Amino acid sequence: METLRVRDAKDVEQVVRAAVASEQPLEIIGHGSKRGIGQRMATNAVLDLSALNAVTSYEPNELIITVQAGAPLADVKSLIDSKNQQFAFDPMDTAPLLGTPDIGTVGGMIGAGLAGPRRIKAGGARDHLLGAHAVSGFGDSFKTGGKVVKNVTGYDLCKLLAGSWGTLAVMTEVTLKVMPRPESERTLLLRGLDDITANKAMTAALGSPFDVSGAAHLPGSAFRTASSALAGLGAGQAVTLLRLEGIGASVTHRAASLTALIAPFGAAEPLEDDASAAVWNSIRDVLPFAASGPLGAWPVWRIVCPPASGGALGQALARESGGDVIYDWGGGLIWAALPPKPDAQAALLRQRVDAAGGHATLIRASDEVRRHIDVFHPQAAGVAALGERVRASFDPKNILNRGRMARGTAT
Repeated sequence: METLRVRDAKDVEQVVRAAVASEQPLEIIGHGSKRGIGQRMATNAVLDLSALNAVTSYEPNELIITVQAGAPLADVKSLIDSKNQQFAFDPMDTAPLLGTPDIGTVGGMIGAGLAGPRRIKAGGARDHLLGAHAVSGFGDSFKTGGKVVKNVTGYDLCKLLAGSWGTLAVMTEVTLKVMPRPESERTLLLRGLDDITANKAMTAALGSPFDVSGAAHLPGSAFRTASSALAGLGAGQAVTLLRLEGIGASVTHRAASLTALIAPFGAAEPLEDDASAAVWNSIRDVLPFAASGPLGAWPVWRIVCPPASGGALGQALARESGGDVIYDWGGGLIWAALPPKPDAQAALLRQRVDAAGGHATLIRASDEVRRHIDVFHPQAAGVAALGERVRASFDPKNILNRGRMARGTAT
């Protein structure tokens, strides 16, 4: 397969126009860290954006950074961390889960739109994307958004680009909002709760006025494979975690109030600053299901559902499939590692998820499995038709990442 390496946005235009003229599809990559997510694509060439790796502008006082799409995410995070700032939506590092090097890019972060535990408070990647330069499937450059939200007029196309997996346009540069890192962080731990009771505890905490920025539950089975910061938490016992962030005095006061609120569920144990941060990074990156661990050969699903349904849904899936689950977002996000089967247990899982009003994406599976099942959750006919109209308005000849999001379109 031919690899087309570009130097700037003008090169991207030329490559896409040539592909349109010859009706030959392109696979869009930065460093390729997420190539294993999505349907198998039928493409004849790879459009490599890794040379578009510059930080165009960083204004710490204005909480804005503009960076080219191929910039390594680790480098950009290191830069903003040096100014005591962060991406508040807590972007997930998929490398441990997929077993790839830590080479993700900013463009891949936006294209995937996978946010971490702080999503329940800060919003997702789309909420922090202020503007973008991109090239459509017509081969035309366009700009959407700006450096502040009030600059947006008409359709806010940034929201469409986030989570589009490169099927709408080739992003060449993005402008993102950054936020100050919290001065202090504390996590409260509850031990020994079953999934449904933990769901109730997390719901109570998130419904409180104490500004909880993370709510997760790890059943006891998750600790048979836990590593790093999680290894010492469970000792085979389920753990429910609630995070508070902010200035030190505020965190101390809110932690005391939240401890009293959740006392009916058990005695809360505190976990401070660095130890707390390491635990939440491990949850964000789903380390109990890491490719290097005992469950590394198991398919992994990402399930989004109404938080109130999370405990019952996860408990049923684990029981019926023999798999393991982890809960994030107060039960609204479930990570499920299921014993291998030819369909990655898609039929069982999607039946249960549909009944709960959620949707599921297969994040890790072999090429053979992804070839024969729907990686992304099948949509209702009307929603699917609307999505296809939007996609065709950007890329009428289906040149960009053809077939990545819909099985049967990679021809």
